[in-house]
Amino acid sequence: MGAVTNAALVAWWSPRGEHVAARATVDQPGERESALPFRALMTFTSILIIAPQALFPSLAPLRPALLAATVALAAHVYDRFAGHHPLLRLDPANCISFALVAWAVLTLPFSYWPGGSVSVLLDYYLKALIVFWLLGSVLSTSSRLRRMCWLLTLLMIPLGVTAVRHFLAGAFVAEGGHGRILGYNAPLTQNPNDLALMLNLGLPLGVGLLLSSDRPLARLLLSAVIVLDAAAIVLTFSRAGFLGLATTVVSYLICLGRRGKWIWSAALIGIGLTGLLLVPESYRERLSTISEIEADKTRSAQLRWVDMVAAVQFVLDNPVLGVGIGNNALALNDIRGPAWKEVHNTYLQYGMDLGLTGLLLFLSLLISCLRKVRFVQSRTRGSGQGGLYCIAEGIQTSLTAFAVAAMFHPVGYQFYFFYMAGLAVAARAVCETETGGRIGTDSGPSVRH
Repeated sequence: MGAVTNAALVAWWSPRGEHVAARATVDQPGERESALPFRALMTFTSILIIAPQALFPSLAPLRPALLAATVALAAHVYDRFAGHHPLLRLDPANCISFALVAWAVLTLPFSYWPGGSVSVLLDYYLKALIVFWLLGSVLSTSSRLRRMCWLLTLLMIPLGVTAVRHFLAGAFVAEGGHGRILGYNAPLTQNPNDLALMLNLGLPLGVGLLLSSDRPLARLLLSAVIVLDAAAIVLTFSRAGFLGLATTVVSYLICLGRRGKWIWSAALIGIGLTGLLLVPESYRERLSTISEIEADKTRSAQLRWVDMVAAVQFVLDNPVLGVGIGNNALALNDIRGPAWKEVHNTYLQYGMDLGLTGLLLFLSLLISCLRKVRFVQSRTRGSGQGGLYCIAEGIQTSLTAFAVAAMFHPVGYQFYFFYMAGLAVAARAVCETETGGRIGTDSGPSVRH
């Protein structure tokens, strides 16, 4: 207790004394946060991505993902109440997420199908947001943040191996797949496009760990995982996946160039050029349909373009309320006939469902998270905290890759974005703790119970 008393005594004169006292208190064995919420959140993440209940059907009745998430949430709430700590910080990202939920609820009475909107809100959106809030609160140390990034990186291995195995075995989508591999049998990766998106989000985290690791075996493992991820993204034949991968490559070329790591930049360029030479001609033909829409023999590019044009016009005609969360497919049915397909664009998904208000709130949340990781980089650049700097750089690249891929995916209410956003919030909080308190404009007061 002497250390706590001494730290508290200096708080009256030192501008950082309050922070010192807080850290000294947390460092005492009796005041440390429980490890249970963190372990349960790690378990939930593993179950969400790997879906062991698909491999072992006997686990399905137990609903392991729901069980792990419930334990994480309950343990976190108990831990915060027992320790008389804030339940959540009212920083901009959390405030915006609260506003998004409130706006979605307020628009329910005006929804095309209120029952369907309630289902989307309860089955997807609130679950993703709860995990977002948990990530920002539970990953309270650089060690926890780094371990979560390691977990997400390692979880990409079975996804990548499955993609390669499906390609070599000729396991392709049966109807309308046109030679595209099957996805991984889990909620977030069931089709090749979603598989490519998940791999694109995990790959930059692996790069961040690679750049900040000094252990040869760890660097060798991470290098292998990164190559596997990139190869698997290509094998999905996903155009959005290619754009996400290209975004990651360009982002790291810029980042490494700014830091003077020209050898890494040259290696990245060399790997990219070699990869382009090795990809099959059919892959290059598919990529050409990104700019030449009419050349797509599957007609998916043409149909999605028609839907996006219709969605833009709908948002302009209905800028305030939209059609209710999750109901954009119904609105498109009225415009171009019954196809029962969502608009393949996250931004237009928000615009059609929740109006310009919902779209602006989502964009604000994305920008706020990008600002957080840029803040971390500015605070840790050249400060001896290279590990946190590289992790923040990886999270920023993942968010940027999502921002690009979101133009081709209807995933606004699912876990993809909210995992990376939660990591961004956690990185900012860890940086504030480890570098002397909260400064800058992207912070706010705490929510107390």
